Amino acid sequence: MIGSTLFYVLAFVVALGILVAIHEYGHFWTARTLGVKVLRFAVGFGRPIWKRTGADGTEYVVAMVPLGGYVKMLDEREGDVAPEDVDRAFNRQSVWTRIAIVAAGPIANFLLAIAAYWLMFVIGISGLAPRMDTPVAGSSAERAGVVAGSEIIGVGGRDTASWESVRLAMLDSVLASPDQPVPLLVRDADGTTSEIALSVDARGALENGTDIVADAGLRAWLPPLAPVIDVVSPGEAAASAGLRSGDRIVAVDGAAVTTWSDWVQHIRGNPGEPLRLQIERDNATAELTLIPGVKGEGDARYGFIGASAKADEAYLQAIDALQTVDRRGPLEAASSAVAQTWHMTSLTVQMIGKLITGQAALENVSGPLTIAQFAGESASVGIDHYLKFIALISVSLAVLNLLPVPVLDGGHLLFFAIEVVKGSPLSERTQLFGQQIGLALLAGLMCLAFYNDILRLLG
Repeated sequence: MIGSTLFYVLAFVVALGILVAIHEYGHFWTARTLGVKVLRFAVGFGRPIWKRTGADGTEYVVAMVPLGGYVKMLDEREGDVAPEDVDRAFNRQSVWTRIAIVAAGPIANFLLAIAAYWLMFVIGISGLAPRMDTPVAGSSAERAGVVAGSEIIGVGGRDTASWESVRLAMLDSVLASPDQPVPLLVRDADGTTSEIALSVDARGALENGTDIVADAGLRAWLPPLAPVIDVVSPGEAAASAGLRSGDRIVAVDGAAVTTWSDWVQHIRGNPGEPLRLQIERDNATAELTLIPGVKGEGDARYGFIGASAKADEAYLQAIDALQTVDRRGPLEAASSAVAQTWHMTSLTVQMIGKLITGQAALENVSGPLTIAQFAGESASVGIDHYLKFIALISVSLAVLNLLPVPVLDGGHLLFFAIEVVKGSPLSERTQLFGQQIGLALLAGLMCLAFYNDILRLLG
């Protein structure tokens, strides 16, 4: 457990360090190139853990808290400037030079995303082929005519090589046209392709943050897994009932259980209800009473017991056969990387717009704890998924920094745009007032993000 936590923290720190360093280097490189004197280049906040002064007088700092960074430039508004350095002060530069320096940070993050996507495509990104099982009874997938064994090869005109790409493409389609069915291009087991119009609960996906694939009733086809218990979580319903690792579930309330899927359906469908189990343990049979825990609310309630399945070698080999790898040549990867960065930028902007207008739930806002979890999970899966995580967060960081909120890069760009139109800078009093509003908005956003993180951790 401790090792896993340390791995997640390390993956988070490395990713965030790269993102912040690249962002600040964009400001730093552009400022120096355009003749502005840089006093300090810092990655992180708080107590420095490493620093040195370069030959040009710039102080380079790596600090304890990796949640940001800054580039401090020579500026007459922040202290006395030697007469020989006045021309190198940030505030003495033309408005277009200042715009270029401020915009360079987000641009650097977009370039990082392109580079990360390019490397990901060259290495090849793995995933589970989107082959479908029998849809959930009564779901929109069943009504649309989804057939077990068929595979989703496209959603809304986008190719889908894995379930992850299906989920992303469906979300993209819902954001673009929330009131329209999602068009799926499906290939049957005999190779015949057809298009299916799938009705999707856009409100659930946007406002409640639910799984858009599961809500539609789509289920991934997986090879049959024997109903054998592997890990039992302490304190959960399975442990309270006396289930142990290695137990095989034979029957529930007299109904035979032949696969793990059968077992899961019994559990999920009976939250809080006592179940009579017949199990096989050490070549002998035994009977137990199990009361599944309850998760969710209202019609969304389902049973949960805190136990995982034991996968045998045959099952693992069958899963390996379902794995796909999307690998491309350097030139194709370059165009794909640019297209993917543009697509994720558009998707991020649309989601922010939905959040601002109330069409998406504020629960979708994630903080550093959730991001750290995603960093660790992606790194544990493989370098391809970790690169994808870095690219996604880099795009998000760029877009968020371009929002017209004072103290963010976008807020400074807004002030400069007003200066271009007005012919003179805004007064320092107006800028200070705007920065105070910006700080209040950022503080509120951070509190919301941490609140959502804590709720997720509490389950």
